[in-house]
Amino acid sequence: MNTSETQMDPTAERKLSLSAHALVLVIICAIGLVGNTVATDIPIADGFVGLIVLYVISMVGLILTEVVPIKLPSVAWISLIGILVTLPWTPGSEWIVAHAKNVNFLTLATPCLAYAGIAIARQEIEIAKTSGWKIFIVAVLVMTGTYVGSAFIADLFL
Repeated sequence: MNTSETQMDPTAERKLSLSAHALVLVIICAIGLVGNTVATDIPIADGFVGLIVLYVISMVGLILTEVVPIKLPSVAWISLIGILVTLPWTPGSEWIVAHAKNVNFLTLATPCLAYAGIAIARQEIEIAKTSGWKIFIVAVLVMTGTYVGSAFIADLFL
């Protein structure tokens, strides 16, 4: 077997199906529910309803990403749906906001950020393998510049 056939293009876009997205969201909601229950004083039933609300908003946004011919990223559709359903003049917005408030953002963001880190790290390692040692030097210079620049700005204005 040729080695070029077995290697994947690290820059190629991997696309999950709608059912895979739904499954991943269920897993993230389950992890978020555990974190929300442990980290806050919010009862598990209230957090569960809040996560269902966020799950439905996310799934509607993902479906619109697939169905609507306007090519927007799914995060834009999900944000748009979230904004529309929580506008004060939208029927039922008070109920949605009341239940969504039962979900602590940090407990929900932690598993999402961990998943994103793992997903990006695998892709970045493949890109780094194909890019060579120069990308390491660029990364060190960017991180150093960001740190020094942030410290300089903080020292001036804070």
